[in-house]
Amino acid sequence: MLDKPSRLFGRDTEWQELADFAGSSSKGATLGLVYGRRRQGKTLMLELLAQETGGLIFAATQQTEAQNLADLGAAYARHLGLRRPVSFADWREGLDELLRLGEQRAVPVIIDEFPYLVSATPALPSYLQQALNPTGYAKEHTRTRLILCGSALTTMAQLLGGGAPLRGRAVLELVVRPFGFRDASAFWGLSEDPELAFRVNALVGGTPAYLEMSGGSGPAGIDDFDRWVRRRLLNPGSAMFREGGLLLREEPSISDPTSYAAVLAAISAGNHRRSEIAAALGRPVSALGYLLAALQSIGLVEYMEDALRQKRSVYKITEPIVRLHQLIIQRREPELVAGRAARVWDANADTVASKIYGPHFEDLAREWCFLHATSDTLGGYASAVRPSELSCRAHRQGHELDIVVSETNASAPDRIIAIGEAKGTLSPMDVAQLQRLEHLRALLPDAQVEAPPKLLLFARAGFSDELVRAARGRADVELVDLYRLYAGD
Repeated sequence: MLDKPSRLFGRDTEWQELADFAGSSSKGATLGLVYGRRRQGKTLMLELLAQETGGLIFAATQQTEAQNLADLGAAYARHLGLRRPVSFADWREGLDELLRLGEQRAVPVIIDEFPYLVSATPALPSYLQQALNPTGYAKEHTRTRLILCGSALTTMAQLLGGGAPLRGRAVLELVVRPFGFRDASAFWGLSEDPELAFRVNALVGGTPAYLEMSGGSGPAGIDDFDRWVRRRLLNPGSAMFREGGLLLREEPSISDPTSYAAVLAAISAGNHRRSEIAAALGRPVSALGYLLAALQSIGLVEYMEDALRQKRSVYKITEPIVRLHQLIIQRREPELVAGRAARVWDANADTVASKIYGPHFEDLAREWCFLHATSDTLGGYASAVRPSELSCRAHRQGHELDIVVSETNASAPDRIIAIGEAKGTLSPMDVAQLQRLEHLRALLPDAQVEAPPKLLLFARAGFSDELVRAARGRADVELVDLYRLYAGD
């Protein structure tokens, strides 16, 4: 058992996966992939793994094949304690020597930023395929645990794609994602103030590096929040100022960012369905397929199926800093560069409330249902948590439903166990929201309802006294405020 270093915050599951892979007693060299967007802490985690296990880590850079081979030889020599760098004639020789490091014991050999190497040497995955041949020396005589790491998501995912040389060769494929909202709150030191934690998370999300890029600390309190936003997010001198635009441009698979940025802007503005996005861009729906697919593949957009209606699925922004960039920073950049951050932030208060805080609160409510709520709270186990829209003859319109919690059973059709409403405004939720949710429950299709689903009411600003009294004693109603969202189940 390899204990996680105290320096590594969170990442318990990721560390356990890496520790199990690195320490496996199975015979033969094995291959693992670790990837995720930049600034998620992948390199730190792998450096700590190498330190704890006595493994080798080599970080590639954007340079020629010969230069990277020379750097690899230097890293290899340092690992062995040699006084002079080792010179590898080519990548075949280099890979063979790296894989021999596990002749005596299981040892991780980590190549960071592997896509840089593939860019300079496209045949490298094929060389690895040959080196890991089932009857080759590495498989017969070593226990090297080779880990390839990268931030170019498309390149890394394609390494194991259909027809790729390394298809079927990896035993570990670990995707490192941003912290969930609870871990992010603790990481920023905001666990004692859920409202402040929510606001920060709605603007910068859960990427670990953003704490350091924001000056090493979050706002001191609610009274300091606006000043912190102006100083750390809307200030052209801050490292965070252009981050929301750079996430798109630093992905090698995105050759022309303009069209993709336009899609991000449309979704950020509240156009979540494919037809709405197309209308906002003035393009036919058929022209969006490759744009949306690419944005999904690099983790900036998520596709959410409608829980009840086919062809009514929606797209949402997954990275809050992208949403902030598209809604405010990019649109008002000349004013921000001129030092008018306070005026810009105040003038966009309604946009922040409706386009940022509102959607983000709904996202956190769904995440809470899926990851944190107990079966007693939900009336079952959450297999999926999605939004939907219900047709209503009485009102002659569709009603949006923020949360539909479904449970999947092997021997029966999926069933709806709970539905919910999430209100991210600064006014308390009142009894009218409970009545609306009761009305929507009556509209659910009978085929997917065995027993009346529970009613979940999420309110950023809490609940009116009347609603609290109405919910008291009702086993089918759950009230979830920010404190319960961040600390309860």
